[in-house]
Amino acid sequence: MNIQNYSHRRYNILTGEWVLVSPHRAKRPWQGQEESITTEKRPPHDPNCYLCAGNTRANGENNPEYEDTFVFENDFAALQKEIPGFSIDDGLLQATSEKGICKVICFSSDHSKTLADMEIASIEKVIALWQDEFKALSQHSFINYIQIFENKGAVMGCSNPHPHGQIWSQSSIPNEIEKKDIKQSTYFQTKNSSLLGDYISQELKKNERILFENDDFVILIPFWAVWPFETMIAPKQQQADISSLTEKERLGFAEAISKITKAYDKIFNCSFPYSSGIHQAPTNDENTKHWHWHMSFYPPLLRSASVKKFMVGYEMFGMPQRDITAEGVAKRIKEII
Repeated sequence: MNIQNYSHRRYNILTGEWVLVSPHRAKRPWQGQEESITTEKRPPHDPNCYLCAGNTRANGENNPEYEDTFVFENDFAALQKEIPGFSIDDGLLQATSEKGICKVICFSSDHSKTLADMEIASIEKVIALWQDEFKALSQHSFINYIQIFENKGAVMGCSNPHPHGQIWSQSSIPNEIEKKDIKQSTYFQTKNSSLLGDYISQELKKNERILFENDDFVILIPFWAVWPFETMIAPKQQQADISSLTEKERLGFAEAISKITKAYDKIFNCSFPYSSGIHQAPTNDENTKHWHWHMSFYPPLLRSASVKKFMVGYEMFGMPQRDITAEGVAKRIKEII
């Protein structure tokens, strides 16, 4: 049955949650809020930017004259690494201390660039730094999970346009990771194979939502995608985390990042905002053979560079909902990627 014209639910195999799809609503007129479109041309170096090479940060420290990548501990970290351990168990009131280390990763010394503007070789250096930081942070006995992510664009809450991302590492396992850990572990115990790996194989055979592939990686629109232009990059072969990536695989990953970020900028002819993040196995020394790491992109734009998707009303109180089908988006991006 062709479900492209009928309201239906789709199941997220990685979280066990559902998304409501309402393709017939895509034609409704829009009279709501429109975002301002940034057309500002940024210079290669901004003397007032806290992240530019050689500049002084808010805490008074000076950045080195770096050329490619640069990493430092976040001056305003959400997690603290030097705190006393404590817990509260007072009836229905529960709390526990949470230690962690937060870092900032500058992708380039060029203030004017985004990942979409960078060469594949330069993106590969970012991935290599992600690997180094993942390995180093995992050595801390109190770190059990490491989240690598990027918020791009003011509409995503990014306070500094300099090309950068963050790494938050912490002592507990976050909600989203816990859900994905359970679903992947249950599937592996039953099938003795990777849940995401088997899903990717099925998607490659159908070729309805595949956007790009090289020897080692695939870009696809997840069947259960929530955000209008949501995409996923995943290795074809199962890997628990990014630490074991070879140089060839790093270049393949970098090519995939380059492809999708460049395609995003072409959809509405703007610097496409998004939040991206890598979900990978916890570092708590428990069994992780069921894990298959992946990188997701969650862009907020819906109809144009100025109209974004709002997660309000039914989405906040019921479940996520989308108007454009994953297949419709895949067809659109395939034409420009």
